[in-house]
Amino acid sequence: MQKICSYVLTPIFFIAFGATLLFFHPIIWFCHRVFGYEGIKRAISVLNWCLMRTTNLLGTTYRFTNPHQIPLDRPLIIVTNHQSMYDIPPIIWHMRKHHPKFVSKKELGKGIPSVSYNLRHGGSALIDRKDGKQALLEIGRLGSYVQEHNRAAVIFPEGTRSRDGHPKPFKPMGLKMLLKKAPNALIVPISINNSWKLVRYGKFPMGLGAAVSFDVHPPVENKGDVDALIHNIETAVTSGITSFK
Repeated sequence: MQKICSYVLTPIFFIAFGATLLFFHPIIWFCHRVFGYEGIKRAISVLNWCLMRTTNLLGTTYRFTNPHQIPLDRPLIIVTNHQSMYDIPPIIWHMRKHHPKFVSKKELGKGIPSVSYNLRHGGSALIDRKDGKQALLEIGRLGSYVQEHNRAAVIFPEGTRSRDGHPKPFKPMGLKMLLKKAPNALIVPISINNSWKLVRYGKFPMGLGAAVSFDVHPPVENKGDVDALIHNIETAVTSGITSFK
């Protein structure tokens, strides 16, 4: 019965989601051209709050738990699992004071209203997953950027989305590059649950009633043996993933 309902609600959601991206595109362009970085940053934050609201049409709820006092005056490396593209708006909105920038595949840098413009002009890294050298150089550039400006780099070290919530092993090279280029960064592990249920049937129809949660773990200093550090970060992230159980 739920899947039948989703066939009715999904087109409504797609219209609302697409209309939001189209509506904000000229706003983001204007804010960037007139107000510079601060303009595009504020517009993108509001856009992602609105994108979250469109998923409420599917019965999606969000819980973002962060009991930690994360400083605003130093760079961050946010490390999290990846379950769907709907992981991104809550991170942008709830971590907006830290100016999150993403490691994204280069294909997202064109053709998507609002999103592509922000990826190209907002400070994120666009990588070619078929060109390892280019990818590492671009991730390194992002690390240097957040180090210099006290902003946050967001990386999904699994490399691809988990289709059923099960965590995938970390691919450490990109994270190692960020740790190297942003030595003063505080590492913030986050566990995401139930985002995969939004796309449990694939691209169509959407899943209904997903209770998506984000749990922020205690921040970790960028110190010590890098392999041991990444192992501890991965353990923290995976320890909070329960949505496949």
